[in-house]
Amino acid sequence: MQADPVAIAQSLIRCRSVTPAEGGALRFLERLFKDAGFEAHRVTFDAPGTPSVENLFAKIGSGAPHLAFAGHTDVVPPGEEARWKHGAFSGDVKDGVLYGRGAVDMKGGIAAFAGAALDYAKANKGKPKGTISFLITGDEEGPGVNGTVKLLAWAKERGEVFDHCIVGEPTSVTTLGDTIKIGRRGSLSGTLTIAGKAGHVAYPHHADNPIRALIAILNKLQEPLDDGSWHFDRSNFEVVSVDVGNAAFNVIPGEAKAKFNVRFNDKHTPQSLKELIKLRAREAAPTAQVKFDWEPASDSFITQPGPFVDLIAGAIADVTGKKPALTTGGGTSDARFVKDYCPVVDFGLVGQTMHQIDEHVPVADLQQLAKIYGRVLERYFS
Repeated sequence: MQADPVAIAQSLIRCRSVTPAEGGALRFLERLFKDAGFEAHRVTFDAPGTPSVENLFAKIGSGAPHLAFAGHTDVVPPGEEARWKHGAFSGDVKDGVLYGRGAVDMKGGIAAFAGAALDYAKANKGKPKGTISFLITGDEEGPGVNGTVKLLAWAKERGEVFDHCIVGEPTSVTTLGDTIKIGRRGSLSGTLTIAGKAGHVAYPHHADNPIRALIAILNKLQEPLDDGSWHFDRSNFEVVSVDVGNAAFNVIPGEAKAKFNVRFNDKHTPQSLKELIKLRAREAAPTAQVKFDWEPASDSFITQPGPFVDLIAGAIADVTGKKPALTTGGGTSDARFVKDYCPVVDFGLVGQTMHQIDEHVPVADLQQLAKIYGRVLERYFS
């Protein structure tokens, strides 16, 4: 490859782009793409109660077919930086390994598909047989409000029509190319509040302890939601916090709360799942004063195996000799927004060290991933 994905990744890692800070990462990519003849736009979106977020859209070519690559330059905080063997934002390479926050999630992935696209565009004299574009956000690790979801709408208003998209999240499990995510479970978060009546523990008949109802409801909600489906594992309900705000031993609290998250498959929608949760709560504690407050939800989706998935799997096999598994496990990604515009898959590096101290990626994996993306481009526009 002529465009070095390792050098691009180093430059990105050295940008301190902790959500929502741009940190110079999008500025670097904008310059990189423009110097190669790409059209590039940096756009900022806002919403009440959330930080402003910069995003980048870049493209080369015109018309169909249109293949987009999506990713994020924002990263989670590095934690205690003194614990890093190599600086969290150093981009150091030691013994064939690149270190730094975002090396895996997902500046390394962006560097790989940027390098592949730059080489492909140059080889085709800046005129691919269609369109190659990039949707890069600074909001994936944050609220997800002012990033990809709005960038997609902005691009649509400009007349962009996406045929397919690859999100460069670190999907590989143990070795590069072993897994493609062809879908994702949905995610629903909420806060359950039980209203009781405070009182002295020695006189419980003058009080109404909300913890009793809370325990009964949580036990009911943690029963199996389903048995899974053809492409998805079982949905799972997880309690992540329980709080009554009570520091005393002789006071029955007047209120009890629990926060929870459900990762759900295609047997549910956010609305049907809300109704099921409320039904189970009523069954468990029919006389309790129950309130649910819901966070914005993301639905499950599946990109059915077919020509596009086969093309990517074939590119992986060409470079690595592996036949990737097709899965829907794990967390969410910005593919949940892209799926409303075109078929989308997640495919990228091995994710074992993402969000960890000393996050790192083998240089050889970065170079090989760029070759895979390059092979995807060759197959897609052939």
